[in-house]
Formats: sequence, C-alpha cells, structure tokens
Amino acid sequence: MSDKPTIYIETTIPSFLMARPSGDLISAGRQLITRQWWEQKRSEYELFVSKIVLEEAGRGDPAAARFRLDALEGLPLLDVDEPALALTQTILESGVIPGKAAADAGHVAVAARYGMNFLLTWNCSHIANAAIWTKLGEGVQKAGYRLPVICTPDELLAGGQNE
Repeated sequence: MSDKPTIYIETTIPSFLMARPSGDLISAGRQLITRQWWEQKRSEYELFVSKIVLEEAGRGDPAAARFRLDALEGLPLLDVDEPALALTQTILESGVIPGKAAADAGHVAVAARYGMNFLLTWNCSHIANAAIWTKLGEGVQKAGYRLPVICTPDELLAGGQNE
C-alpha cells in the first residue's frame, strides 16, 4: 500500500457514479457529488473493493452492471476471508445491522478487517448511520479491529490532503 489514506468503496458508490441521471432531487444530488468526488478527489486515496461489491455491482440490468463493474476495474480486491466472515457474523449477531442486510455487515467487516481508513458509501440505512456507529464500533473493537471512518462522498469532497 502507498502512503495515501485507504478507502473501501461500497457498492452504492459505483451505483450513483454510473447511474442514468435521476429525476429525484436527492438522488440527482448524490450522483453529482459522487461524480465530483470520483473526478476530483479519488486520486488522493488508495481505493479497494471486495467480492461483495463486485457481486452486488454485477446484479440487475446487464448494461448498467457493466458500467458499474467497468468503473471498479483495476481496483485492488480485498479477500472475504475467514476473519472477515467471522467479523460479519459478530456484527450480525449484535443486531446493529439486521440479518436481511448481511452484505452491509460484510462491507463493514471487510473494511475493518483490512484496516481501511474510510468506508465510502451512500447506504445511510445500515452503514453510514450515526445512530448505529457507537454500537457498531464497540462490536468491531471487541473483535480486535478498528471501525473505519464511515462517510459519504460529500464528506470527503470538501476536504483532502491538498487543501
């Protein structure tokens, strides 16, 4: 790894990056912010994904899936190994992320397992949710890991190493 801060890119990032422009104001804003971050700031970080991201990004409309996967092409792949799976299970057993969102727990687990500085996401239900951070962080720490800073692209767009 380089000296750059590390970011685990969760599936919502390529989804907003590559989606057709939305008529919904909030979604359109997230798309614009994601594109701005991708174009202006991503070079300041070392980006990573996991097989979970690739599997989710590959679902749905084949043409849209290809756009998402193309955006992720070349990013280093973090292994969803036994420690990551065990941490995923710990997170799910804590109840802080529901079982129906096991992939979301997996994203958090992989990012923590590999010591990522940030987990970048637009998933504000189960990941970038201030109401669960404390409990999530406690569970991750008890398992011997550190919870990365969980944030959305707008939080990294305004700041950065070069400002």
